[in-house]
Formats: sequence, structure tokens, C-alpha cells
Amino acid sequence: MPKQPAFPGLRDAMKKKVTRREQFLAEMDGVVPWSRLLALIAPHYPKAGPKGGRPPMALETMLRIYFLQNWYALSDPMAEETLYDSEAMRRFAGIELGDDRIPDETTILNFRHLLERHGLTEAIFAEVNVHLAHKGISLRSGTLVDATIIDAPSSTKNKAGARDPEMSSTKKGNAWYFGMKAHIGVDAESGAVHSLETSTAKLHDSQVWNELLHGEEDSVWADKGYVSAEREAEFKGPGKVWGVMRKAPKGGQLHPIDAQINQIIAKVRARVEHPFRVIKRQFRYVKTRYRGLAKNRAQLFTLFALGNLFLVRRRLVA
Repeated sequence: MPKQPAFPGLRDAMKKKVTRREQFLAEMDGVVPWSRLLALIAPHYPKAGPKGGRPPMALETMLRIYFLQNWYALSDPMAEETLYDSEAMRRFAGIELGDDRIPDETTILNFRHLLERHGLTEAIFAEVNVHLAHKGISLRSGTLVDATIIDAPSSTKNKAGARDPEMSSTKKGNAWYFGMKAHIGVDAESGAVHSLETSTAKLHDSQVWNELLHGEEDSVWADKGYVSAEREAEFKGPGKVWGVMRKAPKGGQLHPIDAQINQIIAKVRARVEHPFRVIKRQFRYVKTRYRGLAKNRAQLFTLFALGNLFLVRRRLVA
């Protein structure tokens, strides 16, 4: 005869181990500036449901579910399913099974569209960075610049019978990639992303430069793809460091002193890889989820905002 199931709350209280998911969600719950973000979205969120219909879900619940989607790479249908399956996620979203409604996939989709329609993911990114600046974490002294390719589905087995027309192909090394690029400017001190731009994959990294600088840098750091004598001349001045890796002359070899300089630059700019590691490994964002640049761009602003909080979470708690 099967055992009588315990009440969910009692069963949770008797747990002897905190899972990694619960620990992660508790950490992020403590560092997300909820009040700032809710105040940002509230003017655009419906105050009441359709006449005679159900009232809208609580804004904070929907924002928390949206963040869960980004942390765990969940589609709209999978987000709904996971809320039924995971007690830890329901607790984070503030939902009690049996007492509260769990939003269906259409409600989750509509909330995401609301954020995209009003440019709120970009505003969330900016608000998180203002929050970090107020905490004294983003010092805005030097900037690390880099870009990464985000793969897009190349299959034509879809309703349109074609690949996404807003994505493009590019060659890196000996391999070809199809998708888009995320270009970032990173604070050299904290490792937090302060600037983000997106483009189709075929655009060369060096074509996105000014958009990634905040204008108050005393140093800039980048790989050989950003070499430019004109930019170097514009940037140089008293107390400024041009940390773009040296490039060997065409058909020649790199001077030994330039090789040593490149080793120093490489150690400094290694930090620019940390935000990419967080969204690709921690948040499992390895491929675009939506068609078109606009929707994927909107998601990237959210991912890098959450990535910033994840990178400095221990400093925020301390």
C-alpha cells in the first residue's frame, strides 16, 4: 500500500538538504533589485483584466517567472510545465499550488511581448547597472570590448520553409556559423557589462565600437580584430592606456616587445569572457530562441542584466 503523501509545506520543512537550484534562487532573490524593476514595468502593466474576466496575474509573479525562463532556458510552454513540477520554482515565483493560479503559456507569452513592445528589457539592463553603480560596484574606469556569435537554427523545416532572413553566416577560423552577434563593453574592474549591442553575424566586430564605450574610460582593452590607428590616435592622451592587442605587419612577424605587450593585454582582457560564460554555460543560452533580431536582442538585454547580478552577487550580499 503506498504511503500517505505529506503536506507540501511539512515535507519542505523536513528536508535535510538544500538543492543547488534552491541555493541559486535564494541568492538571486536577494540581489535582484525587485522594487526598482517593478516600478519600471508597473506603468505599462494592465491594472485590471477584461470586463467580466479574471484579474491579471500579480506583476511580481510574472517578472519572477520571466527571470526563471531566462535562467533555465525555458520556452513559454515549458515554463508553465516546470511551475507545476518544481516546488522550488513555485516558491520563488510566490505561487502556492492549490491556492494560487499558475499562469498558462499564453499569459507568459503576453508578458514577454509586453516587455518587448515597450523596450523594457533594455530599461531593465540600464536599471540594474544604475543599481550596481549606487552600490559602488561599477567603477567605469576601463572598458573591455568583445563580441560573441549566437547560433541560430539553420533548419528550413518550419512554417516559412526558410532560415531566419535576419540572421547571416560568418566564418571563424575554419568553421562557418549562422546566427547573430552580441557585442559588449565590460567594466574592467567589476567585470559587469555596461554596454550591449547586437548585429547580424556577418558584421565585423570592429564595426561596433563607439556604442560599447561610455566615454569616460582611462583604458580600453580588446583583441586584434579591433586594431585601428585612427581610433588609437583619437583615444590616446595623458593617463590613458590603449590596450588593443598588437598585430603583426602583413607578411611579417610580431616584434618580441609587442608579443610581450600582447601577453599583458591578454591577462587583463580575459575578464571579458566571464559574462559570455555566464549566459552560455550558467543560463544555457547557446542558441537563439526566436526569429528576427528584435526579439533575440530584447532577451539578450535581460540575460546580461541577470548575468551582471550573478557575477557580483557575493559582493552585493557582503
